[in-house]
Amino acid sequence: MLGGYAFAASTGALLAVALPIARSQAVLTGMLVAIVAGACAALWAFASRNAWKAWAGLVIPTALMTLATSLLRGGS
Repeated sequence: MLGGYAFAASTGALLAVALPIARSQAVLTGMLVAIVAGACAALWAFASRNAWKAWAGLVIPTALMTLATSLLRGGS
């Protein structure tokens, strides 16, 4: 649950910052895509053969999206 939530939250935050549309529309789009990302994270966790692959498949993209969000926001 925690990994899926972190993945979905980082996906939504990245899209809210990166999409070149109005801020309100970017936030709404990010939230809607985050719901799908959370469901995909759960599917990924159950489809993985072991826990290490499941965690790696969630932690690495989450860290990269969090880093990208931080860089796009100006490092704050």
